[in-house]
Amino acid sequence: MRLLSLNKYISFLIFFLISTSIVNSEDTIDIWERKKIQKLPKSPSEQSNSEKKENLIIKTKKNLDDISVESSISEKTLETKLYGTLDPEQNNFDLLMWSNTDGSKIRDIIKRISKLNLSKSSEELFINTIMTYSYLPQDMSDREFLDLKLNWLLKNKKDKLLENFLSKNNDFHNKEKVIQYLVDKNIARANLKEGCKKVNFISQDIKDAYLEKFKIYCLVFNNEKEKARLLLDLLREQDLSSKFFDNKINYLLKISTKTDEKIKDDNLLNFYLSSVTISNFKYEPDKSTPDVIWEYLNAANLIQLEDWTNIKKIQDLELAANSNTFDKIKIFEIYKKLPYELNQLINAEDIHQTFDNVESRALIYQKYLLSDNIEKRIKYLFLLKDLFKKDNLSNIFTEFMSDELKKMPDDKIPDSYKASVVKNIISDKNLKIGKIKYNDKVLHQSRIIRFYTEPGTPKQKTQKDLDNIYKKIKKNKKYFFSAKDLILIESLRNDGFTIPKEINYKEISKNYPIPSNFTQLVSNNEKGFLALKFVEILGADEIQSLDPETLYFISNILNEANLIKFRNKVIISSLPLRI
Repeated sequence: MRLLSLNKYISFLIFFLISTSIVNSEDTIDIWERKKIQKLPKSPSEQSNSEKKENLIIKTKKNLDDISVESSISEKTLETKLYGTLDPEQNNFDLLMWSNTDGSKIRDIIKRISKLNLSKSSEELFINTIMTYSYLPQDMSDREFLDLKLNWLLKNKKDKLLENFLSKNNDFHNKEKVIQYLVDKNIARANLKEGCKKVNFISQDIKDAYLEKFKIYCLVFNNEKEKARLLLDLLREQDLSSKFFDNKINYLLKISTKTDEKIKDDNLLNFYLSSVTISNFKYEPDKSTPDVIWEYLNAANLIQLEDWTNIKKIQDLELAANSNTFDKIKIFEIYKKLPYELNQLINAEDIHQTFDNVESRALIYQKYLLSDNIEKRIKYLFLLKDLFKKDNLSNIFTEFMSDELKKMPDDKIPDSYKASVVKNIISDKNLKIGKIKYNDKVLHQSRIIRFYTEPGTPKQKTQKDLDNIYKKIKKNKKYFFSAKDLILIESLRNDGFTIPKEINYKEISKNYPIPSNFTQLVSNNEKGFLALKFVEILGADEIQSLDPETLYFISNILNEANLIKFRNKVIISSLPLRI
C-alpha cells in the first residue's frame, strides 16, 4: 500500500475524532495529552507546559508534507510525553526523527559516543540532536530514552543544560536524581548560595528525603528559621528525618548547644553538615572517598598535608587529581616540598628509579625546576611524562606539560625535539578560525559564499555573483573543480539557485561515491540516527580539519536529509579562505 503523508493522516485522524465526538455527544479529546481542548486560545504567557508542547506538535506536523510514514501511527506513539529543550524546527528535525529507527541502534551508538572525547562541533551536534522534542525510537520506552539523554548530561557535567531541561520539563522520570546532582555540585563547590537556588526546582509532588533535608538546611542558611522548624516537624512526622540530621539542624537552629562530633560521609549533605558543625574539623580522604566529597574538600580548602613523608596520602591526592576532583597544580606544589639532599638532586636522572614512584616524580620535577638549559628541561618533561604514564596518571601531567612547553621560545628548542614538542602542545580549543578573505579565483572561496557566511545576503545578488564569477573561472583551462567546489554548487542548487549549465556536477559527483547505508537512512527518514552517525564520524575532530572527500560526503547527505542548519555550519567552517 502506498504510504501516506503525515499531514493527510493527521487530518483524517482529527476529522474522525471530531465526527465521533459529535455522534456520541462527548467532549473533543486531545490526541497527545488526552486533555479537553480549550474553546478559546490562550496567550503564550497563559499556556501550560503541555499546551506549549501541543502547539509544537501542531506546528511541526505542518512542515512534514514531504515525509512518508506508515499510515498506522499508533495511539501509543501519539500519546507519548515529549521531553527536551529544543523545537524540532530549530535544527531541521521533526517529531518523527527517531520513529523509524530501532531502539537497539540508538543504545549502541550513544554507548560508543559516550566513550569519545568529542570536539566542540561534534558535541554541539550531539546535544542539539538528543535535546530536541521528539517521539520515541522503535521498541524503546520513554524512561529508557530519557535516561540515555540525562545520563550523558550527568556524566559530562552539563550543569547548564540540566538546569534548562528542569525549567522546560515539569515532570519526568529521575527528576530527583537531576536535582540532587545540581544540589551536590554546588555544595561540592562550597557554593551554598547557588545550591539553595536549586530548591526552586523541587515541586510539591516530589517527596525525596534528601532534597527535603537540603531544603530545610537552605532555610536555616537564609535565616528563615521558623520555616525550617515547620518543615523539620513535617519531615519527622513522615518518618523521613534521621537522628544525625535532627542533631545537626537543632544545633544550627540553636535549639541545642552541643552537636554530635561524628562525621558522616554516606552522602554529601551529611558530610557538609559535619564539616560546618564540628570545630577543628579534620577528615582524611582516601581512594575510596567519593569524588563529590573530594571536590568539596578541595573547594573548601579542607585538605591539609602536614606530614610530607606520608607517601600513601600523596598517592591518594594524585588519584583524586587524576580524576579531576583535586586541583592538579597542588600536586606539583606538594612535589616541591618533598625533602631531598643536594647529592640526590644532582644525580636525579641516574637515581630516580631507586625511589618510590611518588618520590621519583617529585625528584625529577624538582630537577626540572632547577635546570636552566632548554634541552635538559624538555628532556625532564618527557621523563616526567613517562613516569606519570607508568602509574596511569597522565591526566595530571598532560595539560601541565603543554603549558610548560608553550613557554619555551621556538628558536631555542633543539631540532631533535621540535616534532615531539608540537605533538605534546594542546591546541587552543577556543582559537578563532580567522577572518574570511574572499578569493574569486577559486569557486568555493569566492564571494558567492557570502550567502552562507553573511546572513541576509540577497539571493538575487548571490545568483549574479555565481554567474559572473563562473564566467571568469571557466576561462582558466587548468582550473580543477574540487570536492569543496562541488559542496558549494550542490548546496546552492539545493537552496534554489540556478547552476550554470556548463557545470556538470552530477558527473563530477561520481568521483566521490556516497556510502549506501547513509542514503538508506535518508530514505527511511532516520534524521536523529543520521545526526548521531555524523557525531561519531567527527569524534574529536573539528569540521574544518576533515579532508575534502569526507566534507563532501557529509554535505551531500545533509542536503538530501534537508538538515540545512548543520550543512551551513559545514560550509562556513570548511570552505572560506581565512586569515
